Amino acid sequence: MLPKKPWKPSRQPRTRFLFDLISRAEHQLISGWRVARLATVDAQGSPSVVPICFAFDGQHLYSVLDRKPKTVQPGKLKRVRNIRSNPQVSVVLDCYDEDWLALWYILIRGAADLLDPGMAGHEEALALLRLKYHQYRQMDIDDSPVIRIVPQQVTSWGRLPGPASGSAQMMEN
Repeated sequence: MLPKKPWKPSRQPRTRFLFDLISRAEHQLISGWRVARLATVDAQGSPSVVPICFAFDGQHLYSVLDRKPKTVQPGKLKRVRNIRSNPQVSVVLDCYDEDWLALWYILIRGAADLLDPGMAGHEEALALLRLKYHQYRQMDIDDSPVIRIVPQQVTSWGRLPGPASGSAQMMEN
């Protein structure tokens, strides 16, 4: 009897999008996933992580500074101050399962900026967000800034659901 080898995700051939950064499975998950975590860093190097709703157009991630209750004005939010002082951000999409063979995550590292109302891309970003989240169709967000993230590096690990069948494929970058 051969000794059992440690489990390791296998690498899969990839169909590329976004300037050769993401696979078809990653594209599908990023487009459809409902919530992610946005990590920013302030000028002193202190990290901050917040959950976000987002939309993906195949090139950028967008997250609006919406009208959900906040203790400060949108321009004074920690994530906004951090992006202004250091535009490098990370976004994590993940799925936890008690069956650890079903775990996966996608880590997107990129540069963020703010789209103010009237700027190119602002209306399109809001349209994508309203298409994905029905709550935004009822919310007055037309005058709200949008965080735009340009992915620069995408890493995935674990059992990503397949693009068409919902079957799992193992990915590790």
